[in-house]
Amino acid sequence: MNLPNKLTMMRILLIPVFMVVLYLGFPGANYAALAIFIVASLTDLLDGKIARKYNLVTDFGKFADPLADKMLVTAAMLWFVEIGQMPAWALLIVIVREFAVSGLRMIASDKGRVIAAGWSGKVKTASTMVCICVMLLAVEPWMPVPRVLNLLCVAVIVVTTLYSGVEYFVLNKDVIASA
Repeated sequence: MNLPNKLTMMRILLIPVFMVVLYLGFPGANYAALAIFIVASLTDLLDGKIARKYNLVTDFGKFADPLADKMLVTAAMLWFVEIGQMPAWALLIVIVREFAVSGLRMIASDKGRVIAAGWSGKVKTASTMVCICVMLLAVEPWMPVPRVLNLLCVAVIVVTTLYSGVEYFVLNKDVIASA
């Protein structure tokens, strides 16, 4: 297994650690969870750069890397929904978009076409990960992160998710038309 794939596996293995730390709720658990989330997010950035630079792109990486991202983000958002920091409808938008784009990619793949991640999808991923970091800080009642900042993060996640989802379908409408 090459280094990018090992980094992807590391990200996947960090997800249950991230969740256990949140559920343990010891003093500073949110900081520990934040550190784990940041490390996991950085493995995403690093594995992609290494894979492209050294031409180490594999079928496993094509499948597991985006799946690991979705699992990490969904885990964090599930936690936020559970503690009342994010409305469930916002998470539903994120999940529906991920299923829809994955379905679009499967249809395109059956036609021998690859739909690469677009710019808006990359912005969505980056802004979502930054917002999750901010929201992890906002969990602490004594932290000076205003509630409005948390609401702004939820709005950024929803808007970038909707925009990128719509863009994927608009730019690839021919895939659906010929399905």
